[in-house]
Amino acid sequence: MTDRFRLTLAQLNPTVGDLAGNAELAREAWRAGRAAGADLVALPEMFLSGYQLQDLVRRPAFLADVAAHLEALARDCAEGPALALGAPHLEGVEVHNAYVVLEGGEVRARIFKHMLPNKDVFDEMRTFTPGAISGPYRVGPLRIGSPVCEDAWTEDVAEALAESGAEILLVPNGSPYRRDKQELRQNLMVSRVIETGLPLVYLNLVGGQDDQVFDGASFVLNPGGALAVQMPAHETAIAHVDFQRGPDGWRALEGERALQPDAWEQDYRVMVTGLSDYMRKTGFSKVLLGLSGGIDSALVAAIATDALGAENVRCVMLPSQYTSAHSLEDAAACAAALGCRLDEVPIAGPVEAVDRALAPLFARRAPDLAEENIQSRLRGLLLMALSNKFGEMLLTTGNKSEVAVGYATIYGDMAGGYNPIKDLYKMRVFQTCRWRNANHRDWMRGPAGEVIPRRIIDKPPSAELRADQKDEDSLPPYEVLDAILEALVDHDASVADLVAGGYDRDVVKKIEHLVYVSEYKRFQSAPGPRLTQRAFWLDRRYPIANRWRDPG
Repeated sequence: MTDRFRLTLAQLNPTVGDLAGNAELAREAWRAGRAAGADLVALPEMFLSGYQLQDLVRRPAFLADVAAHLEALARDCAEGPALALGAPHLEGVEVHNAYVVLEGGEVRARIFKHMLPNKDVFDEMRTFTPGAISGPYRVGPLRIGSPVCEDAWTEDVAEALAESGAEILLVPNGSPYRRDKQELRQNLMVSRVIETGLPLVYLNLVGGQDDQVFDGASFVLNPGGALAVQMPAHETAIAHVDFQRGPDGWRALEGERALQPDAWEQDYRVMVTGLSDYMRKTGFSKVLLGLSGGIDSALVAAIATDALGAENVRCVMLPSQYTSAHSLEDAAACAAALGCRLDEVPIAGPVEAVDRALAPLFARRAPDLAEENIQSRLRGLLLMALSNKFGEMLLTTGNKSEVAVGYATIYGDMAGGYNPIKDLYKMRVFQTCRWRNANHRDWMRGPAGEVIPRRIIDKPPSAELRADQKDEDSLPPYEVLDAILEALVDHDASVADLVAGGYDRDVVKKIEHLVYVSEYKRFQSAPGPRLTQRAFWLDRRYPIANRWRDPG
């Protein structure tokens, strides 16, 4: 019996529903593995269908189409290494999250996910039926156990596989990014290795799907938890990993250990990848955005340029009577630094026309928020008109602090198809701009250097909807606001917790109230990439009509 085994790991980027395209990616990976002399080519969880499927997986016609593509893959990859990949599977009336091993033109093994996650962005108890713990399967000389994603986050499945004869663990994953998650993954997988005494392969998806970005960063551990192979984060990659059997069992030979970026770089990469994949997978190639001269729109312009290239980004300045000269200058400087087109569409005339139309109804009422929102909504209308005319997706530019407290105008500056900074608090917006000015990577399509003018970063934020307006007129300073929001939103802290931490109770109660009453806006907001464990949408689900407030 041979004492060597070559495993080809394909860390690739599928598209939900593109069964033919995903199957072709699998064939290309299989051909690469065959050329390298692999015994098994492995792809991640739910690769054939893409992930997450949500209610698409409940359609019988979709499941039948998946099965047909799987059969075709088995036929096409009959002469060569085995091929393992994830796909939904209908068994009677039950739909399973399955991992399928193809060899010799047929299905040799089918493993059903046992532990279905029902937390964070996952709803798998709603869409799948949990399977029984499967035993290991044999490929060549090796008995392989495959806990599917969540199955490896607790000890039960891995220990059962080890006890039933598995010699390595191959863990296919569809694990989306959130800040600092890689350390958690590696710690958990080290626990499985120590508990079972077996080498472990952690194979993850890469690429964006709606609000989630899968960050890859697949790795291989040897018994004791030693890192043998580390694949890159946020990159498609194929790695050929050799295992050798010795007196103590199978061990992975050491291979490439790609450096992992820090959290600032990963967050920025996720925003870039989230946008570029959202565009590609929904059929768009060009974007436009309102470039106000403020920091949020400047950062979105930089992200869009890095994702799509300056030639595919249109910036539009829509000045009013309240727009300062420095905002006009700063917007122009930012667009020039990025190399983007900048158009100017003044809104003074449209505002005057709306004011005149509403004058009989607004008579004897002092100007207030209604007039401010008219400006924002006219900007949204004009930007959407440009989007419709030129087929360019409109990007919205509200940060997480504004999204949390409703400091945005629904049907105005919230208009758009995607929001790259939706999960980025304002203080992190400032630091991210500084990071981008100081750093450039090969995957960025925009220029190096100071692409966001320093004055944009340094000046006090303002919506410029009335004379001398500043954000702090109606909100606490952002360093205070963000600390309160992170506690309330990301950590479910109580009002009493925050007061005990030194925050003014009236300020905390005001922010709590704004978070709750703004829920209806978030229900109608554009998607954006998830960066934290409590991003708005699937991570945090609250009723719109809700009268409860923390009495603390």
